[in-house]
Amino acid sequence: MGKILRRIAALVALLTTTGLLAPSTSAAAPYCGITWGSLPKAGPSYAHTTATIDNVRAGRHDCYDRLVVDMTGGPAPEWYHVSYVPTVHQQGSGFPVPLAGGAFLDVRVGSAAHDVHYNPTYSPANPMQAVNVAGFTTFRQVAFLGTFEGQTQFGLGVRARLPFRVFTLTGPGANARLVIDVAHRW
Repeated sequence: MGKILRRIAALVALLTTTGLLAPSTSAAAPYCGITWGSLPKAGPSYAHTTATIDNVRAGRHDCYDRLVVDMTGGPAPEWYHVSYVPTVHQQGSGFPVPLAGGAFLDVRVGSAAHDVHYNPTYSPANPMQAVNVAGFTTFRQVAFLGTFEGQTQFGLGVRARLPFRVFTLTGPGANARLVIDVAHRW
């Protein structure tokens, strides 16, 4: 066995010195410096906000696609939960939601899409295509799934299970936003 290992080591040395085999280097730098990972992301508490959802929009960036949930009338929600799931199931009914893409993010935010009198504050013409993401690198579909017990849910179909981050922004004024960025690749 020792003789075989010595021959393999000699072959590797020969291939390395002739340039046919590159010596091992440290791990490659992360794509665009992104180190987010793909595990679930959640807000620090279960508190809901008085802000109501009034718009959802998406944007394309060099290294990631971005989904923004706009809210008015209160601070940014302290509670949100975003995670990859095999199938997004609608809150309340438990029905599976068909989404385009190779992976699916279940997005829940502690803010309602209606006012205190249950009048809708956000009501897209086509809830299953809440935002037009045609031509996006990572996003495939954004579905608005409604509000149930103070939580609003979205289904986000993406190209593959990719790194993502979630954060909230407060302002200007009584406005707030939940931001979800999904990288174009690892």
